[in-house]
Amino acid sequence: MTTKRREFIRVYVWELPVRIFHWANALAIVVLAVTGYFIAKPPAILLSAEASDVYWFGYLRATHFVAAYVFVAVMILRLYWAFVAGNKYANWRAFVPFDRRGRRDILHVIKRDILLIPEKEENLCDVSIGHNAIASISYLAMFFIALAMVFSGFGLYADNSGWWFPQLFAWVPEFLGGDFLTRSIHHVLMWVFIAFIVLHVYLVLFHDWLEGRGETSSIISGFKYLCKSRLHEDDLTAIGKEPVEEEVEA
Repeated sequence: MTTKRREFIRVYVWELPVRIFHWANALAIVVLAVTGYFIAKPPAILLSAEASDVYWFGYLRATHFVAAYVFVAVMILRLYWAFVAGNKYANWRAFVPFDRRGRRDILHVIKRDILLIPEKEENLCDVSIGHNAIASISYLAMFFIALAMVFSGFGLYADNSGWWFPQLFAWVPEFLGGDFLTRSIHHVLMWVFIAFIVLHVYLVLFHDWLEGRGETSSIISGFKYLCKSRLHEDDLTAIGKEPVEEEVEA
């Protein structure tokens, strides 16, 4: 019986701003989803005080709008980091993986994550250091869905706000066919976000269990642990490591 010894290296993948953007965005989405649900279906709350004195629904809406501004601010900062300041794993090019290597990665992820086809030991594929190709495409799609959320949400808010920023979206309800349809689109997209979050958390935990390379903790520490024998030579060169063959011990 042979025992395989794999050498793992610690690689700094997610920069501090990216991690801050991630958790600020996650918090904003949770707050938006919870408050948005109650705005769509307000609960019947019986209180002895006058509604004008309690004003709980007004505070709920205010919380929703504050979270929306945080959501927009994070989007703008993340775009800046993608096009100007970020490393290769945060760069916008990482989210359009349609070159030869990206297409191969897409096929690998479909077979591994979706169809759950086990890999053959003698034909191991490269492992992505940052996002894999399917994750990159899904994040790109979610970005455009997030834009639709921002446009529809601030379009609905424009009539109740005197500030210039919401007024930029005042044309959206009319363009979409009225407030009712705009609100319906906004509500449906919220459930798309919730479904994405559930799938996202599942896949992160799945990869953490399957590959054991710190997938979950990386968004806190920024570091991943990667097996050198699974990495592409270009990746090893980029992070200052020499390509190695996997050692086998009898």
